[in-house]
Amino acid sequence: MDVQLEKVYVAVGSDLQDGYGTLEWALRKWDSNSISIVIIHATNSISKDFVYTPSVGKLPASSVSDEKLGVLRKYEEEKMSKLLSKYTSFCGKVKAEVLKIEKYDEPIHKVMTDLISEVHITKLVMGMTFLKSSSGRSKSAISGSFYVHRNKPEFCELFVVCGGKLVFLREENDEGLMEDDQGTMVARTRGKASFRGWFGKRFAESPTSHHTHSSSTSSTIADSPNSLNQWENYADEIENYFQQLLSLNLDEQDCEEENNPKGQEMPGNSDSDLSGAEKLGALKIKLEEAHEMIQLKRKEAKDHAERYGKAEWAISLCTNRAEELEVHVNEEISKRIDITKELDASKEQLYEVSGDVEESKSRLRSLLEIQAELSKKLQLSSLSKSRVEAQLENAAIARAEMVREIEELRRQRDVLQRRIEFCREKEAIGTASRLSELICSYREYTPEVIKSATDDFSERLRMKTGGDWTNVYKGRINHATVAIKMVNSANGLSQEAFQDQVKILSRIRHPHIIAVIGFCSELRCMVFEYMHNGSLRDMLLSSHRNSRSRNRALQWHDRVRIAAEVCSALAFLHLGEPGPNFHGNLNASNIFLDRNMVAKIHGLRLIPSHDEQDMRSDVQAFGLLVMQLLTGRNWSGLVEKAMAMDRGALVQVLDEMAGEWPLDLAEELAGIAMRCMSIDMDLRMGAISGELNELRKKADDIVAQTGRKVGSDGGARMEDTDIVVPCVFICPIFQEVMKNPHVAADGFSYELEAIEEWLGTGHDTSPMTNLRLRHKQLTPNHTLRSLIQDWLNKRSTSPS
Repeated sequence: MDVQLEKVYVAVGSDLQDGYGTLEWALRKWDSNSISIVIIHATNSISKDFVYTPSVGKLPASSVSDEKLGVLRKYEEEKMSKLLSKYTSFCGKVKAEVLKIEKYDEPIHKVMTDLISEVHITKLVMGMTFLKSSSGRSKSAISGSFYVHRNKPEFCELFVVCGGKLVFLREENDEGLMEDDQGTMVARTRGKASFRGWFGKRFAESPTSHHTHSSSTSSTIADSPNSLNQWENYADEIENYFQQLLSLNLDEQDCEEENNPKGQEMPGNSDSDLSGAEKLGALKIKLEEAHEMIQLKRKEAKDHAERYGKAEWAISLCTNRAEELEVHVNEEISKRIDITKELDASKEQLYEVSGDVEESKSRLRSLLEIQAELSKKLQLSSLSKSRVEAQLENAAIARAEMVREIEELRRQRDVLQRRIEFCREKEAIGTASRLSELICSYREYTPEVIKSATDDFSERLRMKTGGDWTNVYKGRINHATVAIKMVNSANGLSQEAFQDQVKILSRIRHPHIIAVIGFCSELRCMVFEYMHNGSLRDMLLSSHRNSRSRNRALQWHDRVRIAAEVCSALAFLHLGEPGPNFHGNLNASNIFLDRNMVAKIHGLRLIPSHDEQDMRSDVQAFGLLVMQLLTGRNWSGLVEKAMAMDRGALVQVLDEMAGEWPLDLAEELAGIAMRCMSIDMDLRMGAISGELNELRKKADDIVAQTGRKVGSDGGARMEDTDIVVPCVFICPIFQEVMKNPHVAADGFSYELEAIEEWLGTGHDTSPMTNLRLRHKQLTPNHTLRSLIQDWLNKRSTSPS
């Protein structure tokens, strides 16, 4: 398939060297592989009025015989073909084609302007000799360049090249300036006087005889907006006609200078002078016709003004008559209103009298009806009394039966609730026992168990790749979710070293260190407890990258708690027996959060060390981690600069996703981070852990005093543990009451924002079953949404 090349149009004249320079500039300007060259050349056509000869130049066609015309036509064609073939050969491997334009009576710059619109030229490179060879004068070539520059469409880019160099066109104070790339002025041209202005002065300076007309007519003409508009139209027509005459005259003058450039006498000079005289005569005739047209237009304008004055007079009479009629109409309307008011008053009086009479009649009828009704009611009262007594007895019997049924239903409800609670407790005990069995003791699994847990190492269960562990898979063993990590065989770890590492890790038991559940020697993998909320780094960065994850951002008191939990784990490692151990790679990526947002560290190197510098590296890494919890970004100098500012500046540095930080508590936490990073300070993780525990107690007190608990949505909500929320209303991902539930392919309902984020992060499995989803389409659950809305409305209307 051929690639569409962009066309660059290059206009060159008869000067071969200057044409080469123009083409060379165009080939340097654009990549030769992505463009094609279209060479534009203007030919001296042999028209019915004039003919161009090699020796004399432009001559009347009547002065040359038909045979001579044929010879001249053939000569011009051969000359043009040779010139264009040289230009085409100069382009080399670049695709080149020729576009010939013929000159007739219209100037070449107008022909080029029309050609740009017709062919839709987007890039035009025009050499100065192109216009000069057509006009014969440098001044006309410069004026023609400015004409093309002013009148070209906006989609066309014009490049004017003179002597193989690009020149720039600029207009200033009715002058056209041509400058090179150094800013040096090459040429200038002055603007032409407007023929419209000359005619304005001509009418302003007309003889006094024109002012001797009646003052009313002159005033009408001057004040008539239609006459002024007509004068503007006439002036525009005359201006266009005058510009056309100037253009034709300029072209003829150019042709005369081309035929006799040095003013020398040539054969046939008398014929050329005669033609010029004829042209001047024709121009005079046309100017006289223009004068006659002007007089005619002025007369028409005067007639229009007179008609306009008569129309205004008629309108004035009609206006006066309309005003008189309006006064009479207003008087009649006021009289009619008065009569209507009197008639309405009379009708009201008549209605009042009629109403009194009808009211008296209705009262009399009512009294008679009441008397008859009372007599009937008196007769039926005895019968009604007996019926009511029977109904009351039946109602009492039905009420007693309903009470018994209600009591039975309540008893059955209590039994069902006790059974549900028993099942829940039994399931919780079973889950806890299974998890305790997995965590508190480790065991060696067979390859079949590992493969079954990971669905034969399915790609959909792979969570991470890289580092010392080639792959990390999510799996299920004994109905519990676990993380299975494969050892990278490239690190050269022997089987004995692997067994030693498993034993060391299995002996470490701490609430904030991820525990080892088991291992598989044949597959060289370890089984860890699964962290449902991922790493701390992902939790901090996701709230900044994705606006929809802001409702899951860690609040300030949660960050204080996480810092205290990580510090307690590091202190446990540093104070280990028989000797201290250091982590060596502490960062937010190695800290994970479980289902309850409890922090646990991972990635232990467990290298026994008695060197204080190794312990120092863990303390400094912990200081950087605290700074990241404060700011949400890994910028070591951020808090240090903030400590030098006032309290208002510190608020701008803190992570806004964490909520409104208490400034005193934030300053204390920043001070701990700065002391941990300081090289001169000798700190122990045990002492730091004590300070952070005190800081955590302060945070808990602040939350307790405000009586609010910051939810996962980043806002504040009142603690309400007495209200039982139906489990179907809770989003399995956000663990909150859903606002816009949608059903996924697994049949479970999720909050739309939560499931879209789950699918958007590359997951193609169900968050509940961990099975691959057949599709990713989501269907609104309108029924569940209505139930949630009704439940919320009942909560809002129920008394607190």
